[in-house]
Amino acid sequence: MKITKFGHSCMLVQEGDLRILIDPGNYSTEQEKAKNIDVILISHEHADHLDIPSFKTLIANNSHAKIYSNPSVVALLGKEGINAETVEAGKTITEKGVAIEVFGRDHAIMHSSIPPVRNVGYFIAGRLFYPGDVFTLPGKSVEILALPITAPWSKIGEVVDYALAVHPKLCFPVHDGNLKNTGATYRTPTQILEPQGIKFTVLELGKEYEF
Repeated sequence: MKITKFGHSCMLVQEGDLRILIDPGNYSTEQEKAKNIDVILISHEHADHLDIPSFKTLIANNSHAKIYSNPSVVALLGKEGINAETVEAGKTITEKGVAIEVFGRDHAIMHSSIPPVRNVGYFIAGRLFYPGDVFTLPGKSVEILALPITAPWSKIGEVVDYALAVHPKLCFPVHDGNLKNTGATYRTPTQILEPQGIKFTVLELGKEYEF
């Protein structure tokens, strides 16, 4: 599996011949220039995960790409004249022999007065789990975890506890586009997770990594 992070929660995942782009939002960089994309996965509708203007450029460059997301995002895209397929927890998509399992239903609670939007996570090829904006427990063994490292709905102790609960072999930070100084935000997971056998790896933007 090859993973290239474009910034924040946007990443390109290549498994075999399948090229998957995840959450191309407005904190990401260069994602609209990505080519030969087969599948686009969107966790939820917030602009840092789905930026409509750059998304239109992206799909113009990848007209054959299949788009999958939760019902709210599919309805939103439909208003823009963009076709997408609805997926919900329990569904498995198979493209070019690669299974993509869908998990979760709602975004993490930001405040009790704010109803959560819909959010789905994706488990790709039985290896990479990306929860979107919530700490969903997949209930199965995970090799690689895309870990939402900082958000208005979390604190670093909860992030680390989530990684410990999932207990992947390796995790890398996502949802970090608003960090000006990584400091303890990256240092704390390293200090706690690595003694527990979980490697914490920061991905350089635009660089392809093979796992």
